Amino acid sequence: MKITDISGSLVAAARELLKRPVIDVSRLEATVGSILAEVRAGGDAAVRKFSLQFDKVAPERMELSGAEIAAGAAGVEDTLRAAIRMAVANIEAFHRRQVRVEEVVETMPGVRCWRRSVAIETVGLYIPGGTAPLFSTLLMLAIPARIAGCREIVLCSPPDAQGRLHPALLYAAELIGGIRVFRIGGVQAIAAMAYGTETIPAVYKIFGPGNQYVTCAKQLVQREGIAIDMPAGPSEVAVYADETASPEFVAADLLSQAEHGADSQVVLVSPSGAIVERVLVEVERQVALLPRSEIARKALANSRAFVVKDSGQAVELLNEYAPEHLILSCEGAERLAGSVVNAGSVFLGNYSPESVGDYASGTNHVLPTNGAARAFSGVSLDSFVKKITFQQLSREGLEAIGGTVMSMASAEGLEAHARAVSVRLARRD
Repeated sequence: MKITDISGSLVAAARELLKRPVIDVSRLEATVGSILAEVRAGGDAAVRKFSLQFDKVAPERMELSGAEIAAGAAGVEDTLRAAIRMAVANIEAFHRRQVRVEEVVETMPGVRCWRRSVAIETVGLYIPGGTAPLFSTLLMLAIPARIAGCREIVLCSPPDAQGRLHPALLYAAELIGGIRVFRIGGVQAIAAMAYGTETIPAVYKIFGPGNQYVTCAKQLVQREGIAIDMPAGPSEVAVYADETASPEFVAADLLSQAEHGADSQVVLVSPSGAIVERVLVEVERQVALLPRSEIARKALANSRAFVVKDSGQAVELLNEYAPEHLILSCEGAERLAGSVVNAGSVFLGNYSPESVGDYASGTNHVLPTNGAARAFSGVSLDSFVKKITFQQLSREGLEAIGGTVMSMASAEGLEAHARAVSVRLARRD
């Protein structure tokens, strides 16, 4: 990690240093666009063609039966089963509390307005396979979808060379229930969920992470009117560590994100150069112990450590960066958290590692990356519903508000709008 001391300068001077590694998605668009178009035209046959080309396996029957899901789930050992059940309970508890009963507001006598949450009828969940099958992401997406009341939940994930899905993924799907499981991945899976095929239903909104090809595919189908969860990029974490932080803990937190991928980024911020040096020594010691150490080292090469003047400058810097995950390993973490305005999820104190949010504390780990936390929230129950507004007026209510509406409509030159009110007021029942 590169160390930069900004304690004697303004945060604006570090703006260039906070830029994420750039991925040129535009160069992928021609390739990804052609796959999307072919799947749209060719359906299941095109999906199988690209599955064979990219995943080296193309099951004739892409959807798993209930019996196949149960058989695959049986391969999960008891300790992991118990862990998944605890995670499910916590995630469900947190997301159920997000259910809101909207009140009816009488904005003036005879004018009643209210709002109702309505589930998105059919949603698609993409769960990557590859080097790290993210069955935890299925929990984060399917549980709020189920609570919201989505009528159909479609899961797509790439199979292994034998055409199988990870047992833990199948156990999670079985535990949550009501999920249609398809063993397809990549751009072809996004295309299938966006447009529909003979066997895979088209969905209204697509969720889930993926590589740069999947990300590009989601962005392209969004242009065609298919909703997606949020802009996506590589995983990232920022840690603020003062003299009360444990260098061992902080190093472990940085590495927990660095091991995600070579394009991941981690940022360390501290008012103490000595703490930074001690953390980096720990990082070097711990990275050598990781099975994914080569990946983590590549991520660290794109990462930075900043020495700041004080906690105030640290928060200013962190809000500028807008990290996906923010860890406050410091004294007075709760007070400092009150000044955080740009972050996906915040972890307070020395005993709140980011990995608990990734798996089991209850909060959602599908979060805005690449600075999108300045304007986007992480996935929540609201991600799976639409908010529909309603209004109901009595004759008296329309008489009270009608003049206002007609005056404003006429000022905009929209006489038909004004007339929709006046014809009612002219009626004497």
